[in-house]
Amino acid sequence: MRQNLLHGGSQKLDYEIRDIVKKAEQLEKLGKKIYWENIGDPILKNADVPDWIKEIVSELVMDNKSYGYCHSKGIIETRKFLAEKNNEFEGVQINYDDILFFNGLGDAIGKLYQFLNPYSRVIGPSPAYSTHSAFEAAHSNKEPLTYNLDPDNNWYPDLDDLYLKVKYNPSIVGILVINPDNPTGVVYPESYLKRIVEIAKEFNLFVVSDEIYGNIIYNGNKTKRLSEVLGDVPGISLKGISKEVPWPGSRCGWMEFYNRKSDRNFDDYCLALENAKMVEVCCTTLPQRAIPRIFSHPKYHEYLKEKNESIASRSNIIGNHFKNIDYIKFNKTNGAFYNTIVFQDGVLNNNQFLKIEDDKTRELAESWVNGISKPDSRFVYYLLAAKGVCVVPLSSFQSNLLGFRITLLEENPEVLQYTFQQIAEAINEFCNSDKVMETEQVNLA
Repeated sequence: MRQNLLHGGSQKLDYEIRDIVKKAEQLEKLGKKIYWENIGDPILKNADVPDWIKEIVSELVMDNKSYGYCHSKGIIETRKFLAEKNNEFEGVQINYDDILFFNGLGDAIGKLYQFLNPYSRVIGPSPAYSTHSAFEAAHSNKEPLTYNLDPDNNWYPDLDDLYLKVKYNPSIVGILVINPDNPTGVVYPESYLKRIVEIAKEFNLFVVSDEIYGNIIYNGNKTKRLSEVLGDVPGISLKGISKEVPWPGSRCGWMEFYNRKSDRNFDDYCLALENAKMVEVCCTTLPQRAIPRIFSHPKYHEYLKEKNESIASRSNIIGNHFKNIDYIKFNKTNGAFYNTIVFQDGVLNNNQFLKIEDDKTRELAESWVNGISKPDSRFVYYLLAAKGVCVVPLSSFQSNLLGFRITLLEENPEVLQYTFQQIAEAINEFCNSDKVMETEQVNLA
């Protein structure tokens, strides 16, 4: 090619959550059964979509209007419905023109960073959700900017760390909050959200809150929506139906713009996002039409209650497997459906392994770990090869901590118990493997 075809930031678009699937597929070809804990797809983990939701979708499928283009910003009736739902909460009031639909939240996140000035940065939490960190890094062609979530303080954000990074990095124009959080499962207390808004106000920033899991909170925890704590600070909320309905295949998410007119620069940015969607004509029509019917259905709130109670029960089961393991730090999940397990400092090294009887599987695992620098990836690859459990290394979430992320989605109780028993056994075996090898070598000598 006469010119380099790639944008400099394209190499930042790494997504280990999906990349590890390629390794799991290699094992499947060898006859290995895989227990998928790498991605938050409720349908993959045996979730049943209620019949009443299927009936709503079936009725819409029979309506010709579901097959056409819709308004470029999203179906007006649906946006009016969502604006009214938002305005039921005390805080920033919006109208339907403040809502913009996308083909899934991944599309929205990509656009969010794509149309920022490449020298403008959005600082987000670490451990980071890969879609946010990858797109933010790609747009700037630099490593993602992050503030720390603290595993020794319930995974709450380190607000001093955030404040200092914002203060001494004038390129930062926005703060990202993921509440409830992916990958840690932490639910932000109201006081923490208010402090983040104060920091944004002091330094003239906007706030982005990814609230895709906003209705998946349990174990007695509470939080606030961004609109309830934002005051007069510009902000954007990201929402969708992929997790709570659940309907990830709908590819239907939206942005809500708050205090848009309070800052001319921010208003222009929102307009650019709208214009980008107009160029694409529109987003998926059928799921947008379904939203008011699903959210206003008399069974919806009871359905959410039962769903959250079920996830809470699984969080307790998983806690029973992990809470007494000395090699890890464990915080119970209180929102979304993920848990991030962190290894204690110094327990991992690049000599540890899990025993694998099958020669071909062992050779494959050894080829994966050969030359890698992150020992949590070493654990994850051995766990996959030895036990068939597919998780994601924490170091791939823009974190200096070593560990891995799991989900709380498995609805088959026998599979759930088996999967996490295997992980717990693997942690103990892996962390002791180098000591066992040393003992065996001494005995042989």
